[in-house]
Amino acid sequence: MSRAKGRLYVVATPIGNLADISLRALEVLKQVDLIAAEDTRHVKVLLNHYGIAVKTVSLHQHNEDKVADTLLEKLADGQNIALVSDAGTPLLSDPGMPLVKQAKAAGFEVSPIPGPCALIAALSAAGLPVTRFCFEGFPPRTSGPRKAFFQNQLSNPVTWVFYESSHRILACLKDMADVLEPERIIVIAREITKLHETIVKATLAEALALVEQSPDMRKGEFVVIVDGAQEKPEAEDITPEQEKILVLLLKQCSLKTAAELAAQITGGRKKLLYQAALRLAKAAVEVE
Repeated sequence: MSRAKGRLYVVATPIGNLADISLRALEVLKQVDLIAAEDTRHVKVLLNHYGIAVKTVSLHQHNEDKVADTLLEKLADGQNIALVSDAGTPLLSDPGMPLVKQAKAAGFEVSPIPGPCALIAALSAAGLPVTRFCFEGFPPRTSGPRKAFFQNQLSNPVTWVFYESSHRILACLKDMADVLEPERIIVIAREITKLHETIVKATLAEALALVEQSPDMRKGEFVVIVDGAQEKPEAEDITPEQEKILVLLLKQCSLKTAAELAAQITGGRKKLLYQAALRLAKAAVEVE
C-alpha cells in the first residue's frame, strides 16, 4: 500500500522576540519530519529554545534549486516538511520560491502557518495609509540603479515599502533625497520586536539627518515606508500663452476647432480650452 503524500508547511517564525511564535507554528515544527531552513544555525536557536529536536536541512538562495528536488522526493515519500526563513514569513525577500512553486505544480498540499512579518508589523505602526500599498523588496545595491528605482516610484500615489540593510541604509537615504522632495514623509523601522526597536516618522530630510548623526540608526535590519506622492490638482484655468493662441484661432475657426487646435499646439486639456474659448467668445460679443 502506497504511503500518502507529504505536506509542505510554510512557517512564519519570530523576527526578533522568540515569544512571537504562534502555538500552531510550534506544533507544526514539532511534528514534521524535516525542517528546511535558510540558515540551520539560526533556526536551531529557536528550536533549542522550545526543545524541538527535528532534523534540519539548509535551503538558501545558492542551493535552493538543487535542494528543492530532494525535498520533493521526500514529500512524494510521505514526509511532511516545514519551510522557514531566518526571520518572519518565508518568501518575502527570502528563499523558498522554487520549492513552493514546484510543490504546487507537483500536486502537493502547501499550507501557510501565518505569523510575524517585518513588512506588516512596520506598516501597522507607521501611521501612513495602508488600505493600498506596494512592497518593493530590497532596492538595488549601487547608487545609479538605486536612484533609477526611486525615480520609478516618484509619482506612485500609494504607500510603498522596501527593506534595507544596515551597511547600505545611509547611502540609500542619500540617493532617495537626490530624487524625492525633502518634505516627503517616510517611516524608518529598525530592529522590530527587539530590544532596540525604533520606529521614526519624519520628513525625508529629517530622517536622513537623523541617520547621519546617530550611529545607532545605522544598525540592525530596516523597513522603510514612504508616503505616496500627492496628486497634483488639475489646472482650473489656461495659461496666458494658451489664451493668446485661442484668441488668434477664434478669429479664424469655430469654438470646437479652435479648442482642438489649441490643445494640439499647447498640450493643454481640450475640455478646459473649450470652456475658455466659450468665455473668450462671450466676452468678445459683449465688447461689440
